[in-house]
Amino acid sequence: MGPVALSPVNGRDHITTDPNISPGQACVRGTRIPVAVVLDNPAAGLSHEAILKSYPSLTEQDIRAAGAYRAELARERVIDSGRRGPA
Repeated sequence: MGPVALSPVNGRDHITTDPNISPGQACVRGTRIPVAVVLDNPAAGLSHEAILKSYPSLTEQDIRAAGAYRAELARERVIDSGRRGPA
C-alpha cells in the first residue's frame, strides 16, 4: 500500500493560548498540553502512535497541527544559529 494523502491541517484551529492555562505557552486546544511538549516527542524519535499512547487526549490532527504551527513560526522569523559557512 502506498502513502496516504493527508489533508492540510490549520495549526491555529488546534492551537490556543489562554492566560489561565499554561500562561505564555501555546497549548493544544482543549488540553493543558503545551505545543512544545508535542513537538519534543517526534524530535526525540517517538512515532505519532507512541505520542498518542502517551497523551490519549491528543489526536493525529493535533500532532500535525503542532507541526503546522511550528512551520508557521519558522516562516515568520529567522533564528541565528551562530553557525557560519561550511562546518
